[in-house]
Amino acid sequence: MVQKAKILLVDDRPENLLALEAILSALDQTLVRASSGEEALKALLTDDFAVILLDVQMPGMDGFETAAHIKRRERTRDIPIIFLTAINHGPHHTFRGYAAGAVDYISKPFDPWVLRAKVSVFVELYMKNCKLREQAALLRLQLDGDGHAGGDSEKEPAGLLAELSARLAAVEEQAEALSKQLDDESADAAAVATAAHLERKLTGLRRALDALEPGTGGAAGVLPAQS
Repeated sequence: MVQKAKILLVDDRPENLLALEAILSALDQTLVRASSGEEALKALLTDDFAVILLDVQMPGMDGFETAAHIKRRERTRDIPIIFLTAINHGPHHTFRGYAAGAVDYISKPFDPWVLRAKVSVFVELYMKNCKLREQAALLRLQLDGDGHAGGDSEKEPAGLLAELSARLAAVEEQAEALSKQLDDESADAAAVATAAHLERKLTGLRRALDALEPGTGGAAGVLPAQS
């Protein structure tokens, strides 16, 4: 069973949270509510999220301040943030949203189809990253086990590498299709940049796998850094 991605919805008005849930329910992911910036930060302490939808105007800690705290944390700084606001004070207000670390800034009322499409892109990128980390962890575990084994186990690493190579090829194909889709749809620059980052990580893992093939002289256990 494929684990669902979590999407954090932050708004102090219950009716707005209900509307967001209605719009995003078609994505069939896990939607998590937070009614304040403080509550959002608590949720981010324990769970991983694919994307955050963050209301700007909230009592107490507003969206800009909440985003600043999110970006300062090592664990959460790379989570995409989409700002939602019912007010528009012009380019300066929008610039403040991007300066706070948002990947997008949407004024209410917004088109539900557009919002759902934007969120779906980040969910798909998140799932690709999760799959990549799982493949890398599997390879590390197997290599560690082979390091303590001997005799007839010499044939096992080759079979594992072939299996991982095939799985990685499938992820590479999906990442390439996603990048083409983003180009065709003239997607946000942030989404395109995230897809490019994913492709660079895939390239690094492919090089590591190739280096582990017999006869290449590669050192087992050497993997690209996961940033």
